[in-house]
Amino acid sequence: MPDKEDTRFRPPPRQASPMVLAVGAGALVLAALAGAWVWFKPAPADAVQAAAPAQSSAPAAPSTAPIPAGVQNPVGVLGPPDTALPPLAESDVMVTELLSEVLGAGQVSSLLQTESFARRVVATVDSLTQAHAPVRVWPVHPTPQRFLVDGEGAELVAAKPNAARYAAMLVFAESVPMDNAVALYARLYPLFQQAYEELGYPNRYFNDRLVAVLDHLIKAPEPQGPLQLKLTKVQTELPDPRPWLRYEFADPALEALSSGQKIMVRMGPANEARAKAVLRELRRRVATSEVARKPAKSAP
Repeated sequence: MPDKEDTRFRPPPRQASPMVLAVGAGALVLAALAGAWVWFKPAPADAVQAAAPAQSSAPAAPSTAPIPAGVQNPVGVLGPPDTALPPLAESDVMVTELLSEVLGAGQVSSLLQTESFARRVVATVDSLTQAHAPVRVWPVHPTPQRFLVDGEGAELVAAKPNAARYAAMLVFAESVPMDNAVALYARLYPLFQQAYEELGYPNRYFNDRLVAVLDHLIKAPEPQGPLQLKLTKVQTELPDPRPWLRYEFADPALEALSSGQKIMVRMGPANEARAKAVLRELRRRVATSEVARKPAKSAP
């Protein structure tokens, strides 16, 4: 069977209208946090569709090419890659089994989308600095509860009970055994690198992108007090059956944030602080340029 590329994981156009976290073990935390958001209108369907490239006659194996020049954060510092990985298009069974060993089969089945997992992780990470993080390619199941608001008109604000919607994902993110997760990330890294190259970055390094996205999320603002909202105007006489998909921040500065930083802000200050603590710990480990510079401890 040819290694057929799934066009769902092609990046959306950057000029798409504004609105609507990553795993690979070490990136498990980002995937968990990405699932904490499901409000505002999603990206249009045509924004995540693209023509598939020419197909090869055989499944492509994970990339074993030399590390591209200029790499800042080589994953080899974290651990060796698996030399017997299946082709990317046939990796779901193995990846699911390994994730279940680290997280537990129950957590994996209830929280993660393991079909095309490596591609989902890479596409989600890459989209978090952009205007849209399309729900259809997330590696996690979106938060099921409906977003709640208080007030109306100019007094419309995000309701306090919304913070509880993110509790399960935050507990999950905080419970990830980081040592095991990062080791698994290194083991599976060739799959993530190949998926990243498929997105259109043949001479770029996914772990460098991951570190940059982590830095971006950690810099998200931390507004205090109720989040002021407004409804997007829709030119139609028909009633809107799902108005909660059209909420925007009333503050233009917040509305102009990337999809990833909006995820952080929508959690509320307390949840955002918890999320950033996990992201900083993940960054400390995967930013290997800094790990490599740390002097080794001398033997007693």
